[in-house]
Amino acid sequence: MAKALVLGIGNVLWADEGFGVRCVEALAGTRSFSGDVTLLDGGTQGLYLLHFLEDADILVVFDAVDYGLEPGAMKVVEGDEVPRFLGAKKMSLHQTGFQDVIATAHLMGYCPDELLLVGCQPEELEDYGGGLRAVVADRIPEALDIACDWLAERGFPSVEGHTAAADLADASIRMDAYESGRPSEDAACRIGDERFLPRLEG
Repeated sequence: MAKALVLGIGNVLWADEGFGVRCVEALAGTRSFSGDVTLLDGGTQGLYLLHFLEDADILVVFDAVDYGLEPGAMKVVEGDEVPRFLGAKKMSLHQTGFQDVIATAHLMGYCPDELLLVGCQPEELEDYGGGLRAVVADRIPEALDIACDWLAERGFPSVEGHTAAADLADASIRMDAYESGRPSEDAACRIGDERFLPRLEG
């Protein structure tokens, strides 16, 4: 039996960088799949994701990708074109890009046979603690439709429902909880942790 892996990558703490993770969360909450489909919040785990790829025949990746287009623009890439487009930016010099994961899987002989990247052009990546910008969040339903149609063509149809997924983020940082619990821009410190900022004398 073929196995499909649907992977959301990115960092939800850096505004639109969280697009991929929010997509896979939304997919788990709205669709029920036939066949062996695993939904995974890959975050920024890099090479720790290799063993998941080893078990997959088909891979779908959601990600924020800097294509140099207008914010919110969607681009779908398949097959051998996927590695050169993945990743909007590295948030750390120590973060392994998913291109490196794909390349390593190829070298080890277990890269999935078919790959699909559903990418969205981010608007903002520099807002630590910020949520998805509206122009990016609004593209999540379209991204899910693209992925579901592609999977259905390969023998993994879905219907409205819910997919159990043990490998999603903790409920406390999923989109609804994260957005509703974040302080306003007036209340939130956007220049660093105020406990460590020099106190102004006045």
